[in-house]
Amino acid sequence: MKRFYLVAFLAIISMTLNAQIHFGPKIGYSASKLSIDQSAISTELKSSFTFGAFVRVGGKFYVQPEVNWQTVGGLYKSPSLQNLVPLKSEVNLKSIEIPVLFGWRLVNLGIGNIRLMAGPSATIVTDKKIDNKFSNYTTPIKDSNINDVLWGAQVGVGVDVLMFTLDVRYSIGLSNVIKDIKVGSTPITFDSKANVFTVGLGWKIL
Repeated sequence: MKRFYLVAFLAIISMTLNAQIHFGPKIGYSASKLSIDQSAISTELKSSFTFGAFVRVGGKFYVQPEVNWQTVGGLYKSPSLQNLVPLKSEVNLKSIEIPVLFGWRLVNLGIGNIRLMAGPSATIVTDKKIDNKFSNYTTPIKDSNINDVLWGAQVGVGVDVLMFTLDVRYSIGLSNVIKDIKVGSTPITFDSKANVFTVGLGWKIL
């Protein structure tokens, strides 16, 4: 994945020599959910706002790297976990998301256009907050159980009208958020990938 980002960076540099460039700030809304492969545990969505900046290089085909600040997470609940007492853990992760999207302007509307996009993303976790509600056994999820870097892939559609750009994306988690943990003396393996739905509005300064 690191090699891919290097190739993408070199591609952006080469495209800037003879291509149009747009950049600007963006804000958005995201709803994230941490998946789970434990039948005894259910999860709920976590909503938050995002903000960041983007650069778009190219014409009909373009590359768009971004830097976004966001909060991802979810709520784990279990009425019982392998004969243990009920579990409730709320995970909130403040993070910096760095996607590199490859897009195609599908339809030209004169004053705007419709786009398709897809690409990888790296999420760097900068702050971890875990609220555990439990009794009679040790903390099920701790800060040390959270991975610091998360990898994912994004797909989406966008619309440009004048200087405004609107994107609707879905991010598919490719790496686990939570490492293997122990509840009491019982080892638990989580398949905990972060899946995020995002709606973002950007303003093309240039």
